[in-house]
Amino acid sequence: MRKPLNWVIPLCFLLAYNGVETVSNQPYRTAFHFQPPKNWMNDPNGPMYYKGVYHLFYQYNPYSAIWGNITWAHSISYDLVDWVHLEHALSPTEPYETNGCWSGSATILLDEQPSILYTGANSKNQQFQNLALPKNRSDPLLKEWIKSPQNPLIAPVDDIDPSNFRDPTTAWLGQDRLWRVIVGGEIGGSGMAILYRSEDFVNWTRSKSPLHSSNETGMWECPDFYPVSINGSNGLDTSVHDGLIKHVLKASFNDTDHYVLGSYIPGTDTYSVENNFLSNGSDMRYDYGKFYASKSFYDSGKKRRILWGWIKESDSEGDDTTKGWSGLQSIPRTILLGESGRQLVQWPIKELEKLRTKQVSFNDVDLKSGSVFEVPGITAAQADIEISFRLSGLKEAEEMNSSWNDPQLLCKENNKALGKGAIGPFGLLVLASKDLTEQTAVYFRVFRNQYDKYVVLMCSDQSRSSQREGLEKATYGAFVDMDPLRETISLRSLIDHSIIESFGGNGKACITARVYPKIAINQEAHLYAFNNGSMDVRISRLSGWSMKRAQVVPIQKRRKSSIG
Repeated sequence: MRKPLNWVIPLCFLLAYNGVETVSNQPYRTAFHFQPPKNWMNDPNGPMYYKGVYHLFYQYNPYSAIWGNITWAHSISYDLVDWVHLEHALSPTEPYETNGCWSGSATILLDEQPSILYTGANSKNQQFQNLALPKNRSDPLLKEWIKSPQNPLIAPVDDIDPSNFRDPTTAWLGQDRLWRVIVGGEIGGSGMAILYRSEDFVNWTRSKSPLHSSNETGMWECPDFYPVSINGSNGLDTSVHDGLIKHVLKASFNDTDHYVLGSYIPGTDTYSVENNFLSNGSDMRYDYGKFYASKSFYDSGKKRRILWGWIKESDSEGDDTTKGWSGLQSIPRTILLGESGRQLVQWPIKELEKLRTKQVSFNDVDLKSGSVFEVPGITAAQADIEISFRLSGLKEAEEMNSSWNDPQLLCKENNKALGKGAIGPFGLLVLASKDLTEQTAVYFRVFRNQYDKYVVLMCSDQSRSSQREGLEKATYGAFVDMDPLRETISLRSLIDHSIIESFGGNGKACITARVYPKIAINQEAHLYAFNNGSMDVRISRLSGWSMKRAQVVPIQKRRKSSIG
């Protein structure tokens, strides 16, 4: 049973606020993904857990569904599922932020005081790093924030390009009791994490060397830096240095979020990576679909690290203006180092299962070659589905050409990914019309490489997702680091009207898609399992649930509030 909000909302208002009564003309608004009631939203900012409350700030335009007038909007939750919108935390009021209060992070200081570091952009688009503190730190909702009179704290000087200097990370405390923070930048055509140190969190000194840089990339937006346990199942606080750990460095560029793993030495602030960004064919991403400007935080209440990402639209600005809104946040995901130690794994937070209802499940069903069957009994436009496949006849897998090193390209090419192969494609047809003229295919193919090892390809194909014109209908792809000889191939897809978040191999590969069906909306949406390969596959397990709508309410409308 879901924990209720601490106030009573009239049912008619709750339905109106969530857009249920206008679902016929707003078929793409989501039911359980976070989004404000209207206007533009982009990067998640400063997420944190404080005094039993989860806080999410985010980039927001209070006046339009198009980017501009950027403020820090603020919402709170007790379970990361149901949300309350508060008043905006930061609005551009000072000369150093005339062009907006841009992205940043939250840090809990030694005296348990929350703090925000954020980027302000002036009228010339010069970018500065600034500090804000809560007006009343005893308020668990942190409703009001005060900007430091010392702002701006960090200015772009010397060789720093003032128009490419933004998005400070959560700070971490060194063993020398100095705080560290990195800011995204680009110097001499190389993307980098510019490192600063401070004793008091106000006066910051730039390090002689960046924490890390790469000449393979341009500007690093929204960097993130945090430790992960090599053999543990819990997340770690950002300031942990001891034990068997690696450090993750994430940077946002080329419209996606890339990460590297490495060893961080606190005493010298040196970071040695295992594989650099985009070098030697390395391309590790949080998500191989539409997912950008993500931000993680340590949830001290449940000892886990949680990741959010901005999911932008795939339609036009004109469509956004007509809808009156633009942008979603991904489902919060837990993030850990996988058992192999080579990559991260992600999974939707456990709390999301509170929304599950109307379950359908079955085991051991053969999917014959060329078969398609509908998954019955759930609301296909608003669902959570888990399916796993067991393969036979792996020796019949097609040989993989050594030049096939780009999974997205491999998924796009009909003769390799969408046509009839030996083992696959098999998977799900999501947000599909009854006659299958509209469908988003999330599926796998299995190949055999030159070393007689098996390669699992995961694809998400939006090319037939809608009969509407003028949409971005991308195809995404990722290789799943697994051995189908010893493991079943699993897929979990969260389907929410216009977004499909898919997790392959228990979270080893994630692909998020935005789709806008013309026919397959609301009750006209269907869900199918299919196998278009020449070899039969078996569904070893399928469990699917319709999903209830999350509660999202404005605090101004609360009644009988017991908080605030």
